[in-house]
Amino acid sequence: MDGGLILLVFLALLVAWGLNRVRRAFRMGPVGYAGVMIVFIIAMLLVWGQTTL
Repeated sequence: MDGGLILLVFLALLVAWGLNRVRRAFRMGPVGYAGVMIVFIIAMLLVWGQTTL
């Protein structure tokens, strides 16, 4: 595996953990949380694609 991809996965897990705490603070529902996570995953894939191409 690429080292950059491992770093992005680690950062994604770290941000997901932080986002879960923010979700509890703002009392977002599961639909809002899923929407934010989908946007975050797409953004991380775009960043990873820019670094590998």
